[in-house]
Amino acid sequence: MAGLDNLQQVAQVLKSNGTDGELVMGFREIAPEDINLNEPVFIVFDGLPVPFYIESFTKRGNTKALVRLTDICSMEDVEEIAGKAVYIEEDNLPEMSLEDDGFAALVGWMLLTPGSSEDEDILYEVGEITDFIDIPNNPCIEVETENGAVMLPLHEDLILSLDPENLEIIMQIPAGLL
Repeated sequence: MAGLDNLQQVAQVLKSNGTDGELVMGFREIAPEDINLNEPVFIVFDGLPVPFYIESFTKRGNTKALVRLTDICSMEDVEEIAGKAVYIEEDNLPEMSLEDDGFAALVGWMLLTPGSSEDEDILYEVGEITDFIDIPNNPCIEVETENGAVMLPLHEDLILSLDPENLEIIMQIPAGLL
């Protein structure tokens, strides 16, 4: 049985779809098609992860899927888990690489950065990503800031999080680059 510390949230149960236990799941950070349908997903009840196997899976758009889980057979069952987070074991997470997914997809996204160490919980809007420059071994993004266009290195170590749903990327930007 997986412990909570080995689990990564990948989705959330949004609502039921019909009356026979099918549900709508919203995915975050990974695409629905990246889920391994042979491995269980986990939903936490009373602090313990409970495994469920996916019986059917139909992708709906880029971030949602219609899903049937074992032992979820009615609208009432779905309502009991609606809003709950869905986890998979970290070992089963797909290897994500921005190089494979294409940095150019970030054009149009908003770049955010955390504040200084005193106010690191506050996110500051840097600007909209307007271009991707594919320099070998040093990919960069161009960001339109209030002071004009700035080119920033796009290194995976600098990326704190990606939010495809809101088209936002949070990056730690080295001092002196803005």
